[in-house]
Amino acid sequence: MRFSAAVGRQVVGSDAADTIGKVAGFVVDPAVRRVVAVQVKKPGEGTVVPWANIGTFGDDAVIVGGPDAVGEPDAAIAALTGRDHTLIGKRVLTTAGNEWGTVADVDFDPGSGAITALLGECGQVAGVRLVGVGAYAVVVDVH
Repeated sequence: MRFSAAVGRQVVGSDAADTIGKVAGFVVDPAVRRVVAVQVKKPGEGTVVPWANIGTFGDDAVIVGGPDAVGEPDAAIAALTGRDHTLIGKRVLTTAGNEWGTVADVDFDPGSGAITALLGECGQVAGVRLVGVGAYAVVVDVH
């Protein structure tokens, strides 16, 4: 599933089948090459759902246990949020120092959150090659 296809998807609590908010973005930990939380836009506030609190990331909605599954990020997730840690729109540099273009989209496994590919104007790079994300660029391994 692509980030672009998932943003805007409803986040629904399974306890009362009520809409809690909408997917606004993703928090990725490049060290484990996986989505560790989903950013949720609720009326008047923005919060996150840690990946462990997601029951199902489906084609129509993201199912969580209830409203209490959505909250403020813990310290580890908070450290990975913000513009410096986003992937979309960032330059891609290889560990050899070559530029690969920019990240146009990210493909991830909706079951595990694993990053499967970075998609850009120069093609795609397998998610297992993701090394790091910084303020300036996304770094991928060329070996």
